[in-house]
Amino acid sequence: MRIDKYLKNARVIKRRTIAKEACEQGRVFVNGKSAKPGTEVSVGDEIEIVFGTKPMKIRVEKLTEHVMKDDAKEMYTII
Repeated sequence: MRIDKYLKNARVIKRRTIAKEACEQGRVFVNGKSAKPGTEVSVGDEIEIVFGTKPMKIRVEKLTEHVMKDDAKEMYTII
């Protein structure tokens, strides 16, 4: 699954366009490497997102195309 779509489905970032822009600005890292919007993520990958001065680090637990709001938190764990 693409990183921009994953961040939107997991509700880490509200909209896919904002997730895409964050990737293009170099604010998203997958396993320590800068991620483009089309970077593929898989279960077990670690994603770091820099919001201002606060970095957020999460681990991918599940990949799902269509997610209900209540189930979105099961898709990742905050490290």
